[in-house]
Amino acid sequence: MERRLDYARRKRLGELLIDAGAITPEQLDQALAAQRMSRDGKKLGNVLIDMEFVTEAQMIEALKTQLGYQVVNLSHERVSDEVTKLVDEKILRKYCLMPFGFNERNQNILKVAMSDPLDIRAIDDISIITGFQVEVYITTQKDIMAALDRYYGSAEMVKVAAEFMRGRAEDQTAEAAVEDTTSQAPIVKLVRQIIEQAVRKRASDIHIEPMNTKLRIRFRVDGVLQEAMTHDITLHAAVTARIKIISGLDISEKRKPQDGRTSAVVDGQDYDIRVSMLPTVYGEKTVMRLTQKKGLTRDKKELGFSPEELEKFDQILKHPNGIILVTGPTGSGKSTTLYTALCELNVEGVNIITVEDPVEAEIGGINQVQVNEKAGLSFASALRSILRQDPDIIMIGEIRDGETAEIAVKASITGHLVVSTLHTNSSASTVTRLTDMGVEPYLIADSVVGIIAQRLVRRVCPYCSALREADEFEKEALGVADSPEKVMILQARQGDCMNCGGSGYYGRIGVYEIMSVGASLKREISRGATADEIEKAAVREGMKTLRMSAVRYVLEGITTIEEVRRIIYQE
Repeated sequence: MERRLDYARRKRLGELLIDAGAITPEQLDQALAAQRMSRDGKKLGNVLIDMEFVTEAQMIEALKTQLGYQVVNLSHERVSDEVTKLVDEKILRKYCLMPFGFNERNQNILKVAMSDPLDIRAIDDISIITGFQVEVYITTQKDIMAALDRYYGSAEMVKVAAEFMRGRAEDQTAEAAVEDTTSQAPIVKLVRQIIEQAVRKRASDIHIEPMNTKLRIRFRVDGVLQEAMTHDITLHAAVTARIKIISGLDISEKRKPQDGRTSAVVDGQDYDIRVSMLPTVYGEKTVMRLTQKKGLTRDKKELGFSPEELEKFDQILKHPNGIILVTGPTGSGKSTTLYTALCELNVEGVNIITVEDPVEAEIGGINQVQVNEKAGLSFASALRSILRQDPDIIMIGEIRDGETAEIAVKASITGHLVVSTLHTNSSASTVTRLTDMGVEPYLIADSVVGIIAQRLVRRVCPYCSALREADEFEKEALGVADSPEKVMILQARQGDCMNCGGSGYYGRIGVYEIMSVGASLKREISRGATADEIEKAAVREGMKTLRMSAVRYVLEGITTIEEVRRIIYQE
């Protein structure tokens, strides 16, 4: 241990990363220059990650190789009360480290996870405060901050809420939150902590709900709402006012719904936050949707396509004109698939224009138009103007009415590629929905080149799941009723697993139904076939339905049969 610390004192982070081949000397010089210019005193490691010269995983691997430290995942560790009481949370957050246990062979050695194992001052301070020798382990900053939230977060929030209540005079209301906007003001800290905790718990939405006697805060994690905390109802007005301030809303308007947006930086990552306010009988309910700015633009291989589905996806995107539709309910990942398709199509030789409400992610090289109904800029009016802008590819955020559908069809027939979303349950029912909107079947057959229906299923937690034999009903549902062998499937278990937070699931994966519209399907659509007839024809041509794709995930041990039943509700 002493040898490592001596080596660390002699070698700096930049030199270690160069020795490991993780960065070049030129990149180090650029990062050091950026660090000197930054006003927030960022550490070099964070600057290198922000500039995308190195990822957290690469940095950890380089430090592990060069210094010989072990890597730890704190989500798999259970930290005792004896350890959490050793150091004040403020010091742990200041140095970005987390003590998590004692050395099994020597109880005088404290195991400490650090994102920067070269911070000798932090190691010395922790050793002095606790009275123990320090054994350093490496992990990511995100892992440490999530662990701090897990073990100290709720207590810290209660402390901040109590601080606000103490400082609030009898005659003060929400105006207290308006007047005191310093970063250390209790209500400012509370709102910031709510957002940070939601991000670290992988939440997609934050629900702040006033009730009769309490303020309930819930996070939507992996598509399911979970209660995160409750506070006294007297906090509601100040929390709501603070959120209105940062999202540009009218703090005096409490009787009408309002929509706004703001942004936040959590653990070095930028997040876009869409805010919705809705008056209820107990006051305004707030919903904040969190989107990582890089989250919607990802590689197509990360979406969860099978090799066969990926090939179909590529074939659909190769069409020079026509309509490509992505369908599914709210929260099924349509926007991610749509943006991924746009990134694939975004090359120098094409002019791509989008019309969205709202613009969910900014993509370089693409012209994005924000719908503004108050100013008279609707989907339909924006599309008419876009057609005069010499576009090659048009993306419509959502086809909501017959007028938009008609313009999209005409645009595709006149040589443009149109990509859009629609709220339907399956690929086949998308055709009948367009017919219901007033589009003639022969025009649909002529224009639509591919339809992707999708859902998101939760991945079963690999650390707490249990393997069990499927019963006769489950085997029948999985389509393996005639199998003479035992069929083993995974069962999610709710408990106290640190990895999944006790839900039994961790993360989500896409389930897809990709319908390529070939010659035979065009004939079916042209004659006005029903959704069932279209689906049967597509299956004959090799389409895998949502149920087939979801069943494959169950048999492969990725998800559970309960998740399949949850998402394939129409069957």
